[in-house]
Amino acid sequence: MSGKPRLTYLNGRGRMEPIRWLLAAAGVEFEEVYLETKEQYEKLIKDGFLLFQQVPLVEIDGMKMVQTRAIMSYIAGKYNLYGKDLKERALIDMYVEGISDLMQMILMFPFSPPDAKDKNLESIKERATNRYFPVFEKVLKQHGQDFLVGNKFSWADVQLMEAILAVEEKVPGVLSGFPQLQVFKTKMSNMPTIKKFLQPGSPRKPPPDAHYVDTVLKVFKK
Repeated sequence: MSGKPRLTYLNGRGRMEPIRWLLAAAGVEFEEVYLETKEQYEKLIKDGFLLFQQVPLVEIDGMKMVQTRAIMSYIAGKYNLYGKDLKERALIDMYVEGISDLMQMILMFPFSPPDAKDKNLESIKERATNRYFPVFEKVLKQHGQDFLVGNKFSWADVQLMEAILAVEEKVPGVLSGFPQLQVFKTKMSNMPTIKKFLQPGSPRKPPPDAHYVDTVLKVFKK
């Protein structure tokens, strides 16, 4: 077993993608195991690997970690992406929770019934432009710094960058009314670790397609 974190999930974004983003932003290489059958998933449960019978599963530092939020808190703390004190951590937590609410809509979008897709897409656009992006536009404008918290690169910046790109895939031009976020996106894109993650051939996964949706339903069906 190498010293690299080992990620077990499907070969797609889902709830593992923000973990991949955070590890990549921290400059950490990792290995991946892809679930393709219900039997693989059931074996993980039977072998006691999944505390709550759910993936993502991340094996790191001798632990078998589940629950996306707990995994990301650990990675952020380990790689100094979680602020310098409790107040900064509280801000990071607030921003991350808000972005996660938006990302939940994007996560569920591929599973929308065909007749609900247009409505759900409109909801994503409305929430992004009226509820979530204005918050971060205002934060960046008010303190005039490059990063969201403490003028230092943190987990919140990584999460926001992932969300911006995910929304842009669905709603091109969504940042047209957010000049601060446009600058933020450009700066983030040019950070060496993130730039590397955005290149073809990186562990970043493409947008979910029909095959991914079918695999999710096959692996997790009751």
